[in-house]
Amino acid sequence: MNIYVGNLASGTSERKLRKTFEMYGKVGNITIDGQSPDSPVCGFCFVAMPFDEQASRAVRELNGKMMNGNSLIIKESGLSV
Repeated sequence: MNIYVGNLASGTSERKLRKTFEMYGKVGNITIDGQSPDSPVCGFCFVAMPFDEQASRAVRELNGKMMNGNSLIIKESGLSV
């Protein structure tokens, strides 16, 4: 399953995202987009998790959680990463 993660704070690293999502299961690719050094929000990313049950749990439990001062927006994405 591919997961959209929005409202990422500037400087949010792939390593931090991977560590967060790995608490719920196996993580594949992470693609961070929308980064701008002048913006307090770097934008969004896509996290690929190969096992739907693990991914669904991550979506449910991480949506709205705080990371680097921002409340995350997390939902299932229909896009491939």
